[in-house]
Amino acid sequence: MMLQKMASIDAQMRLLVPKRVSEDDKLVEYDALLLDRFLDILQELHGKELKDKIQNLYELSGLYSKRDGRGDVDKLQQLADLFNNLDPGDNIVVASSFSHMLNLGNLAEEVQIAYRRRVSNAKKGDIGDENSALTESDMEETFRRLIKQCKKTPQEIFEALKDQTVDLVLTAHPTQSVRRSLLQKHSRIRSCLSQMYQKDVLPDEKKELDEGLQREIQAAFRTDEIRRSQPTPQDEMRAGMSYFHETIWNGLPKFLRRVDTALKAIGVNERLPHDVTLIQFSSWMGGDRDGNPRVTPDVTRDVCLLARLMATNLYFTQIEDLMFELSMWRCSDELKARVMKIESLQRKEAKHYIEFWKHIPPNEPFRVLLGDMRDKLYNTRERMRQLLANGKSDIPVEDTFTDASQVLEPLELCHRSLCETGDKPIADGSLLDFMRQVSCFGLGLVKLDIRQESDRHTDVMDAITNHLGIGSYRNWTEEQRQEWLLSELRGKRPLFGADLPMTEEVKDVLDTFKVVAELPTDCFGAYVISMATAPSDVLAVELLQRECRIPKPLRVVPLFEKLADLEAAPAALSRLFSIDWYLNRINGKQEVMIGYSDSGKDAGRLSAAWQMFKAQEDLVKVAKQYGVRLTMFHGRGGTVGRGGGPTHLAILSQPPDTINGSLRVTIQGEVIEQSFGEEHLCFRTLQRFTAATLEHGMHPPIAPKPEWRQIMDTMAVASTKEYRSIVFQTPEFVEYFRAATPELEYGRMNIGSRPSKRKPNGGIESLRAIPWIFAWTQTRFHLPVWLGLGSALREALETNPGNIALLRRMYNQWPFFRVTIDLVEMVFAKGDPRIAALYDSLLVSDKLKPLGEELRRKYNETRDLLLRVPALSPLMDLFYYWKRVVEYLVEPSCATK
Repeated sequence: MMLQKMASIDAQMRLLVPKRVSEDDKLVEYDALLLDRFLDILQELHGKELKDKIQNLYELSGLYSKRDGRGDVDKLQQLADLFNNLDPGDNIVVASSFSHMLNLGNLAEEVQIAYRRRVSNAKKGDIGDENSALTESDMEETFRRLIKQCKKTPQEIFEALKDQTVDLVLTAHPTQSVRRSLLQKHSRIRSCLSQMYQKDVLPDEKKELDEGLQREIQAAFRTDEIRRSQPTPQDEMRAGMSYFHETIWNGLPKFLRRVDTALKAIGVNERLPHDVTLIQFSSWMGGDRDGNPRVTPDVTRDVCLLARLMATNLYFTQIEDLMFELSMWRCSDELKARVMKIESLQRKEAKHYIEFWKHIPPNEPFRVLLGDMRDKLYNTRERMRQLLANGKSDIPVEDTFTDASQVLEPLELCHRSLCETGDKPIADGSLLDFMRQVSCFGLGLVKLDIRQESDRHTDVMDAITNHLGIGSYRNWTEEQRQEWLLSELRGKRPLFGADLPMTEEVKDVLDTFKVVAELPTDCFGAYVISMATAPSDVLAVELLQRECRIPKPLRVVPLFEKLADLEAAPAALSRLFSIDWYLNRINGKQEVMIGYSDSGKDAGRLSAAWQMFKAQEDLVKVAKQYGVRLTMFHGRGGTVGRGGGPTHLAILSQPPDTINGSLRVTIQGEVIEQSFGEEHLCFRTLQRFTAATLEHGMHPPIAPKPEWRQIMDTMAVASTKEYRSIVFQTPEFVEYFRAATPELEYGRMNIGSRPSKRKPNGGIESLRAIPWIFAWTQTRFHLPVWLGLGSALREALETNPGNIALLRRMYNQWPFFRVTIDLVEMVFAKGDPRIAALYDSLLVSDKLKPLGEELRRKYNETRDLLLRVPALSPLMDLFYYWKRVVEYLVEPSCATK
């Protein structure tokens, strides 16, 4: 009878567990092919004996990882023994081989995912699979779902899109740890593998692709994985900007065409206007000087000029392509007059020439106009090169383009002319694509944000007030600071001159403002103040912009990061908006940034996520009270501990009314390759952000119920208490962290231009994301993600046993809570405390090992508590019970109590 019940439960549980990847999906075949090719190369280069040894280690590690998802401790010990007995000379080859085999496995999976997506898209119905819509939707699916489920009209969708903007901000940190040379080789391996399995590939072509695959695998293996010198901010900027040349430049107009097609499918018979910027791009590369002494004013100047040089190169190529395409002779009178003016100026026969051409149209008028643009673009490009090389140029500014509107105006003229003469299909081809590119990228390609810590501005103000003899700004109260700043902002006197005594730090801040003043205004986006806490932080930057004579002041964005700052953010914003001068200055628009990394490191992920949710709600309420449209700027990373996760879900889980068609979000270091490394990745990234932002605005997620808020508050308090008791209040924690993880080694690696710490002598609070998150990831322990969650869940369940049902309702009905739980579950699926224990056994002193054992106990307790939350029915309770029984029968020492 008992066996029948267990069999019944097992059968029902199979319905809840996702199906494993089948061999039909080609993953096994892809993986085996790449691994076989690599092992052949390994044998050729290092001999059969070492190849067999590496293959045995790799297969043994696979057996360890596959056993019921938790690992076989015997296999792990065998692996440890084999590794410890390797010849010292073989260690580097073995480590490098493992790294490349894992990379090849990831590439096989990426190709398989792309294959499955193509098959899935071919089978989808009108509004798509409901489950896939949770993580991703294409534009037409999103439109149809909004029409069917939310009763929106096609015209309402069209108007919402025209008012929508998503700004993707590329940052260099945490830097992509894989070298660009390897990333390009990986891209070619993916391409070869994909082509080999296409249905129409010929046998000879398959052989050639196989040869190419072996070449690229060997080239990747023979390429040094480690940077031997630290990249400069300019290097990081060039690497980031290379994605524009490779995928983004052409990917954007292709995506916008797909939006037009989707609109047409729902009955909207007009295209999005070319100047509607659904997607914009910004950058922090060369502008983020918070804790990075290598980002100097000269670096900021260089990266801006480099970006403009890259933009003019792209524009120049595009103009030449258009000159070949627009060879027709019919044109409007407006275009004819412009062309006559151009040719008359060129031939210096103005009056006679215009009279002559009134009756005889130019032979190829579009080419004349585009040729004039090409000449100006050539001058613009050469001027940028000279400014980069010498700091000055002999090319007059009037012979160049200085603003994107100067490029766009003649293109719009060409478009109008083609439409007037019956050639609208031609007008809506490459010409429309180029107009959209100009509208999106401008002459600067990306807008550079400047980021600086608030204390650095305080240093400048302190130097000024001391020089003026009115006291120490640093020692003033917030009220005194505001009063003085506002009096100066309302006045006209200069605050300082060349005689201002300056430290190197003060000079660096002021020189940065001077660079912003000297360069074209379209080079820059926002001025972000990290560690902002009060209105004076914002007013100080406004005053410095005025004093340094910045023609078009940058919008000032306070960044709230730590838990206390997030809690105080709504009150700080309210005080700022209550200042009449500032409210008049911003013209009804304000941007606020919230940081995921520092808040998570400060209080643990659960508490930080909940506080950011509440802070956004309150910030929006404050903005509405003052009639201000608020744009939230999300400083998300790629890992879960830094706010990472599926884009679509992340956006849809934000509080209602916090997006409303306007969103800024960072695309950080290692995520740039995942988002824009291939053309199809670029397309999906643009689609995800656009579709999710539209859906959030037109179909907002459910607001949390009072009882949900209450239990989340209780859980957050318990989570923060446990997290801080371990990370900040346990005396041995820092010593244990540095012994048990490669934190110090990560800090010495050449994977980023900025130091691993904000302050050289600081503790955990000053660590950057690379050593903090990456170090715990290396040991498969992922402590920043789960620490504190176990106490939170235990507090909720012990306070009231009925809360389990409440948590399940929250999971099923509230996107924020579901995403929070699902991402932690995903991290637990990747984690393995036994590997962390092995690190401890090899690296940690005896006096610190009890702390590691205690942390692993908390890990297991948190995992088991977490398993109970997302259950959809009491069936999971039965499964949970039998799981514990089986654990006890198999391995009593590891069973859950």
